[in-house]
Amino acid sequence: MNRRTFIKTLSIVAAGVLLPQTKAHAAINFDQVQFSQSIFNANAAQTIMVFLYGGASELSGNLTNIAAIKAASQSDYERYFNGITVTPHSFWQEAGGSLMESLLSSQDLNLFRTCFSQIREDADNRSHGECVSQNQRGVMHDNDSAGIFSILAQVLYLKGAISASAKLPFITMEGESDFFLAPDFVMESFLKPTAISSDLSNPYERGSEREWFYYSHEERRDKDWEEYTAQRAAFEIAMDDMARQNSAEGKIKENFDKRVELEAFIRSIQNVALPSGITYPEDGFSERLKAAVNIMANNPDTRVISVGSDGLGGWDDHNDARSYVDRMQTLFGALDAAMKHIKALNKDQTINIMVWGDFGRNVNLNSALGWDHGNLQNLFILGGKRYFNRVGIVGETLLSQDGATRMYLHPTSTSYRFEPASVASTIYRIYGITNPEVLTGGYGAIGAGLLS
Repeated sequence: MNRRTFIKTLSIVAAGVLLPQTKAHAAINFDQVQFSQSIFNANAAQTIMVFLYGGASELSGNLTNIAAIKAASQSDYERYFNGITVTPHSFWQEAGGSLMESLLSSQDLNLFRTCFSQIREDADNRSHGECVSQNQRGVMHDNDSAGIFSILAQVLYLKGAISASAKLPFITMEGESDFFLAPDFVMESFLKPTAISSDLSNPYERGSEREWFYYSHEERRDKDWEEYTAQRAAFEIAMDDMARQNSAEGKIKENFDKRVELEAFIRSIQNVALPSGITYPEDGFSERLKAAVNIMANNPDTRVISVGSDGLGGWDDHNDARSYVDRMQTLFGALDAAMKHIKALNKDQTINIMVWGDFGRNVNLNSALGWDHGNLQNLFILGGKRYFNRVGIVGETLLSQDGATRMYLHPTSTSYRFEPASVASTIYRIYGITNPEVLTGGYGAIGAGLLS
């Protein structure tokens, strides 16, 4: 089953690792990693990762070259999209651009327009599988290395920054993901991601009340629901007491105790009310993002939540790309609400949201009224003001044409640019890893003033 099918069909999720682990080998030398506990403590970073599977076009956040694009495009942009409005900072107004302007004005958004892979350009590589793998593993070569968040988890554990008592340190709300692959080492079970659905279905509850539905209608009629639930609650307490009394000291007893703690925590999150004046749009992705913010705001132990972009649709817009406009509007509607939510909770210093994907798109609107794969994309970074400086918009682009129909944007000769592996290095840096290059094959963190 491929990733897209897995995510779409995943309706009930459970705690624990989703991916098989293989035996450890020496692919990653963690002894080489330099770590600063003081940076880790000072930043108190928490990351919500929004990955746009399929490769979203960069045009929503970069219409600086739109006049030249329109003039050279195979199909007519204006006619197909019923007009395109360019905002003061060259965003696509109808595709989330007005919300981008608002986030930029409130100093909640940094936008890098030149995440450009020269390695892929030289190799003529724009394939989904390899590019997703590279981006989510933080390397620019396709191999069996671990995912960014599994490496981060292992470093924090080995350096003593995170312990087995941590509550839900890593969470996935998108099911399977290369972010959490760990073939290079054996991980402690508590470091493996807990899978939680967007409606916060509790992976730790025993679900005993479901027994009610095994009774026939006649049997239910003869039972009292309140009496039944009280009996079940008493049974749950007795089960937990018996586990504490009869389990030997060690992992088994600790896990029973932790189940009770985590069940109560997820139940409390389900009942969290939004701050006054905060509302989210009514769509699946917004619900997912709201749940992620609520978990992080109420649990400093949670370091990473990967939410994917399920609920928005795919981003592989080879044809009939008009829905891209609505998808970007929905995405930024959710992001705008999330940042208002985070700020209302005074968490915008520590919580950051990163948005990117496989790659960007070429900009020729093809005969099927879509865009083909490209090597330049936007990286949106929101929040994290304690460790991310405000740089606003970084990167300038030019239009080039290669052959009859391939038109693409690329950085100008004087513009700041970076390979996708630098995103991984940036994540490692904010969590206290001072030499992230040893984990990414030599690629350092994003520059241009983003980090002090």
